[in-house]
Amino acid sequence: MLLPSKSIPSDQAMIAVGAQILIQLDEPGTVSAIWQRLLEWRQNRSMPSAVPFWWFALSLDLLYATGAVDIRDGELRRGRYVHQSHK
Repeated sequence: MLLPSKSIPSDQAMIAVGAQILIQLDEPGTVSAIWQRLLEWRQNRSMPSAVPFWWFALSLDLLYATGAVDIRDGELRRGRYVHQSHK
């Protein structure tokens, strides 16, 4: 569940989905906006396995529990322990 296994593809493991979510957080956004960004990002990379919303939500829970994301003013943001990319 957390890591890839025989039954969970590497692009769908919770740790991978969490990393993909963090990529979408270069700019803060609502949960639904980040969900849409993630779906588009995965589609643009032709990722073979689908990620249902409940798996996305569990991945957000993991990120929140580890301090990797925070929510302020109704928007998800990278947590203070996550390196901020420079554009």
